[in-house]
Amino acid sequence: MPPLYKMPELFLKRVAGIRCVFSIGLLLSTSLNALAAPPPGHPTPDAALQIMRSGTDPAQARRHYGVVLDSIDANEFTYIEVDEGGTSFWIATTKMKIARGDLVQFDDGVTMQDFYSKLLKRTFSSVMFVGAVSTSIAGK
Repeated sequence: MPPLYKMPELFLKRVAGIRCVFSIGLLLSTSLNALAAPPPGHPTPDAALQIMRSGTDPAQARRHYGVVLDSIDANEFTYIEVDEGGTSFWIATTKMKIARGDLVQFDDGVTMQDFYSKLLKRTFSSVMFVGAVSTSIAGK
């Protein structure tokens, strides 16, 4: 068989085939990345961890105690409405199982004002992103 450069039609067919395979691979990899991304309006897991870790010095962090009024799961996060001494506010943490009436405790975190969640289609007047929430069932 003669070299490809002496057979331009065959050369062009092979180059076109390689381009097609490359294009399909590129398309698949970009679409898979888009599927793995968090919904718009939510920080990526890495960004959320940075937000949760960038709070005050743990030795100086204020400890919060409250009762769960409501909770919403959204991908990797759980949004929790907490009543602390008659004042209610929202916190967000990594996804966890929690129920209305549970007693919770957590340290200060980073508060974001007017936080809009496109996934939930709502604006929270403020959300405190916290690193960890510990729970106990009310009455126990």
